[in-house]
Amino acid sequence: MQIFKRLGWFFKEEKWTYGLGIASLILVAALASIVPIMIGNVIDSMVNGTLNLAQLTKWVLIIVIINIVQYGLRYFWRLAIFGPAARLEQILRQRLFAQFTQMDATFYHKHRTGDLMAHATNDLNAIRMVAAGGILTLVDSLSQGLLTLAMMFIVVDWRLSLAAIIPLPLLAFGIRFNGQFIHQNFRRAQEAFSSLNDKVQESVTGMKVIKTFGEETLDIEDFRLKTQDVVSKNTAVIRYEALFRPMIQGVMGLSSVIGVFYGGYLVMQGEITIGLLVAFLNYVTRMGWPMVAIGELINILERGDASYERVQSLLRMKSAITEDPNGIQEAIDGDLVFNVDYFAYPGTQQAALQQVHFTLPKGQTLGIVGKTGAGKSTIFKLLLREYDHYQGEISFNHQPIRHYQLNALKENIGFVPQDNFLFSTTVRDNIRFAKISATQAEVEQVAELTSVHQDILGFAQSYDTLVGERGVALSGGQKQRIAIARALMIEPELLILDDSLSAVDAKTEEQILTNLKANRQGKTTIIAAHRMSSVMHADEIIVLDNGKIIERGTHQALLEQAGWYKQMYDKQQLEAKLEEGDSNE
Repeated sequence: MQIFKRLGWFFKEEKWTYGLGIASLILVAALASIVPIMIGNVIDSMVNGTLNLAQLTKWVLIIVIINIVQYGLRYFWRLAIFGPAARLEQILRQRLFAQFTQMDATFYHKHRTGDLMAHATNDLNAIRMVAAGGILTLVDSLSQGLLTLAMMFIVVDWRLSLAAIIPLPLLAFGIRFNGQFIHQNFRRAQEAFSSLNDKVQESVTGMKVIKTFGEETLDIEDFRLKTQDVVSKNTAVIRYEALFRPMIQGVMGLSSVIGVFYGGYLVMQGEITIGLLVAFLNYVTRMGWPMVAIGELINILERGDASYERVQSLLRMKSAITEDPNGIQEAIDGDLVFNVDYFAYPGTQQAALQQVHFTLPKGQTLGIVGKTGAGKSTIFKLLLREYDHYQGEISFNHQPIRHYQLNALKENIGFVPQDNFLFSTTVRDNIRFAKISATQAEVEQVAELTSVHQDILGFAQSYDTLVGERGVALSGGQKQRIAIARALMIEPELLILDDSLSAVDAKTEEQILTNLKANRQGKTTIIAAHRMSSVMHADEIIVLDNGKIIERGTHQALLEQAGWYKQMYDKQQLEAKLEEGDSNE
């Protein structure tokens, strides 16, 4: 019953609706408890030879009216109990989704997407069943069981009733013992389902890679093993659930044997009538449902409790990124000063950044280059406050970014990451994602800046073309340029391009950079790239290696230093000439 206490906040909110539903359930049980006595009276009248057509018609009409009333009450309690349960699922789903949007990068490193989806589907469904089927089963089993026992003890015979319920304590013990195993095994089953869900999500997302490397057979086998694990753990749950009904039927069968034997004896002694014995056996049969319902209730509650624990464990988590409620609300402005002495990702000891210091005056462009894993993306993650636990300080206009409210910070930073995520909607809505009220003219303006406007006009439905999941219908270069257009739509004070031109040709890259320089006069830009041509016109370029700055200066100054930058520039220039030569042949 612990889960009912945990959901007490919701039951208080819906107390009147649940109260009416519960009252209807109890009234249905009360009406149902009268029928066996009526049937017993009819049988006694038949045995005594006093039954006539008028009496029989009266009893039949009463029973018909009772059934009609019960029909209406059953319709009402379904609305009153199952309706609020759906609202509970909605509330928890909204809380869970809000939690997902507020959590930091560390949270998503620890939790797989498939696991989070399982929490938002299977677990919430199990909790909803507690507020619907759980309440129904609890009230129905208690009301029908107690009213039936009352009729057996008060109306029929207390001695016969007492004898018949002797086996019931055995049932209570079995239910309690079995329920513990259901709880444990259901939790394992949910965890296995989460793993399977994550496998499906990952395989569908990476299907192109799987097919490219011809690993379909291996992936299918991996899926089979995970499916087998889910089936195995759910079978363990079913095995314990399956014990309930035979256990109940066995105990109730024993009660029926006692009732027939002892009841028959009392009839022979003339202490009860045949009609009362028939009514009593009917009541014993009716006691079977409350017993079965208790088994079902334990099942629902144990499943719901395990799921509620899983959901609450997510909701209790706190983001490591804390926002100052009195933080700066003004848009970021002024010079960017990045002074980070040391930063390591959570759970690791290896430094991702060490002694990375630079100042980027307002309106200038900074280029960042270096080998893969040198720390370029890490700088951007700190600027976006994905992590706050670093030694040092990052500030705009002498104000640490930790002092800004997150919205004030992020609404003025246009970030284009390496993996250009596009939503499964139209090209237009992807571009105006951060400014959904943007006009068609505004959308086309930023599309022209990123040299993707003509490409879009060539699509089947122009700006109304659906890009498919994650932009699957577009080329890599088109996705990159649409992502840059999306960032430009908000006219950010700081634009960050994290290797966002790698999939476009050199001519298109040059055109985009020229457009950005002309359009973003007085605004700050950071470009990280592997191609030196992307950063060569920057006001300053820094070269990273293993999280440290090893070279810095303008393009010409770095060439004169004859270090890593010059080596990579010369190599890329040579490759470009070779490619140009091949194309001329």
